[in-house]
Amino acid sequence: VFPDEKVLKGAMAQSYKAYTEMIKIITGPEYGLVPQWNYYKDGKAWLCKVGYQKKTVFWLSVWNGYFKAGFYFVERHCPGVLELDIDKSIKEEFKSKKPFGTLFPLAITITAKEQIKDLLVVIEYKKSLK
Repeated sequence: VFPDEKVLKGAMAQSYKAYTEMIKIITGPEYGLVPQWNYYKDGKAWLCKVGYQKKTVFWLSVWNGYFKAGFYFVERHCPGVLELDIDKSIKEEFKSKKPFGTLFPLAITITAKEQIKDLLVVIEYKKSLK
């Protein structure tokens, strides 16, 4: 089932308002990101690849009652992540995660609009990387 507005609203419930706010912000002129929903057979799930120009900035997944933004960083960018002005629990989880090959995962779970600010800080950092 394609993740249209009705499906997303049903899955995310209360966090749908945070989702719509986040989409409005990241697709606006300040961030210029482009979300693209695709079905991935290997994981048997719909994922939203959010990109800027040719770069994938993060992956968005929808869960029961919330959504997650997943970022991947190479090792040389990890110290910069730990210096970001984001919630300490996000940094602690980032430090404890095992890498996927050469990529280090950072996940942000969002249930409320207040959590979007941490997401935006990480987006800005990711966009600034070469």
